[in-house]
Amino acid sequence: MSGNLLELNNQIREASSWISLLRDEMSRVIVGQRYMIDRMIVGLLANGHVLLEGVPGLAKTLSVKTLAALIRADFRRIQFTPDLLPADIIGTLVYNPKEAVFIVKKGPIFANIILADEINRSPAKVQSALLEAMQERQVTIAETSYKLIDPFIVFATENPIDQEGTYPLPEAQVDRFLMKLNIEYPDMEQEKRILSAMGKSQPHTEVRSVIEPETILNSRKLLDEIYMDEKICDYIVKLVFATRKPSDFGVNINHFIEFGASPRATISLAMASRAWAFLQGRGYVTPQDVKSIAMDVLRHRIMVTYEAEAENTTAENIVSKILNTIPVP
Repeated sequence: MSGNLLELNNQIREASSWISLLRDEMSRVIVGQRYMIDRMIVGLLANGHVLLEGVPGLAKTLSVKTLAALIRADFRRIQFTPDLLPADIIGTLVYNPKEAVFIVKKGPIFANIILADEINRSPAKVQSALLEAMQERQVTIAETSYKLIDPFIVFATENPIDQEGTYPLPEAQVDRFLMKLNIEYPDMEQEKRILSAMGKSQPHTEVRSVIEPETILNSRKLLDEIYMDEKICDYIVKLVFATRKPSDFGVNINHFIEFGASPRATISLAMASRAWAFLQGRGYVTPQDVKSIAMDVLRHRIMVTYEAEAENTTAENIVSKILNTIPVP
């Protein structure tokens, strides 16, 4: 087993060399934001969609556009507005009077990387147009289903929900995001570097393509080979179960939780942990890999009660208490 693991480690280390190249190219445009960049890469590797939340101006949109350019992928940006329609996303049937037939006009969803910009600026019915695409990797127009091209990943940006003109995302859609990232303000040193790089009439935002989509697909195959010990699997299951019945694990916060994380969260946490290990160039998952990514996988899958809101207890507070209480294997 140890020999196989050593061989796998060498294989992963060699196969993950493109990650440092991607980070270096991203850093030419995006100052700081290592947290966001690494987790966007995790989304690519784990074949999971990523929701980025933060106030305007934190380079969320620019980061996604830059990543798509670096991967040489087919990229589409969908700007969500209150008057957007579902057909504007997935496509519709258009009547051709010359031939007296309806033809399919495919929407911007037919691309490798989708930027759903300010997704919570549109009502729920428009947001839900992404549901089938995100889960099934297909869309249905009229009575026909169309497969989406692989790789397919949605990066959605949203502003904090208490800002004017925003709508909450449907719970079913939120659960289909592998991770939700909370993007914070840069520190003073980073902001000074941002000013130096971008405080020009024509800031440099062009990058060269360095990765083919096939590189991502090949890396995903290796991801399934990354070793995860039975104790790590038990740890992941306990973390998710603790979001449903925390008192069973010594965390007395049941009254703060309306609904806990679904079984999809267990799968997502395992996949994201393997992807995080891949980022470190390792062929096995450690408990620290799970802890490093758990907050991003679980924070959007916990619905808090009114009592929790009254006491300013957030889903992040709950996940932190669970991570600090559940014994690490």
